[in-house]
Amino acid sequence: MDFSKIKLIVSDMDGTLLDSNHTVSDYFFELFRKLQKKNIHFAAASGRQYQSIVEKLNTIQNDITIISENGGFGKYGKENLFVFDLPKNQINIPIQLLRELENPYIVLCGKKAAYVESNDENFITTFSQFYSCFQVVEDLTKITDDTIFKIAVYHKECSETYILPLLKNLPKDFQILISGKNWLDISHHNANKGKALTILQKKLGVSKEETMVFGDYNNDLKMLTEAKFSYAMANAHPNVKKVAHFETKSNDENGVEIVLEQVLNSRK
Repeated sequence: MDFSKIKLIVSDMDGTLLDSNHTVSDYFFELFRKLQKKNIHFAAASGRQYQSIVEKLNTIQNDITIISENGGFGKYGKENLFVFDLPKNQINIPIQLLRELENPYIVLCGKKAAYVESNDENFITTFSQFYSCFQVVEDLTKITDDTIFKIAVYHKECSETYILPLLKNLPKDFQILISGKNWLDISHHNANKGKALTILQKKLGVSKEETMVFGDYNNDLKMLTEAKFSYAMANAHPNVKKVAHFETKSNDENGVEIVLEQVLNSRK
């Protein structure tokens, strides 16, 4: 395969670049520096908060683009690339609907921090893997001094089965996205990884034919359609495998790194 024209590589984090222990391999960082020398730009695109992605990619944070909150907030190095936040006067609408759930696990995802009402230790342990900067508060509807990118909701069994039906009458201004088996996100209608990628491509002057993307879940679908070299992980959702042009090994088998090696080998 001819990878000689690639100028931009974008990877999802959980289930893709991160292994099952939520770790980035040392080998990835080695490959990244080699890609950088070839003038190939790298972007991390995730449903995680910005601070959590930085925690995983700390040593290269100023050399990459970080697309966080499923396309709600993007930074190109130290420069803000875009912000798609929820209108403050509408945030409480989905919160009130979600409180109809038994023991709702709701996360208000802000620029300064993430906010939760729950004191459930098991949930806090799960949630803190994705949100390194957070506060436990008494009432989410009283948070008014932060920019809110999305509302994330967790269900122990299945977000699509148990949370989605509650939101069927939510105003169309909101975007609803199943971002994992247990997670559902409510965000600005423009906040998605596909829109984020097109903004980045325009800034860099890069085409679809010069773009490579890796993903594993439904929140990666729009992003995958914006790249000629779109890869589903072996562990990906069936929908992702249908949309992606290619497949690589799983996140626990260095699937991303294997393809990055091939890109570098094509540039010798």
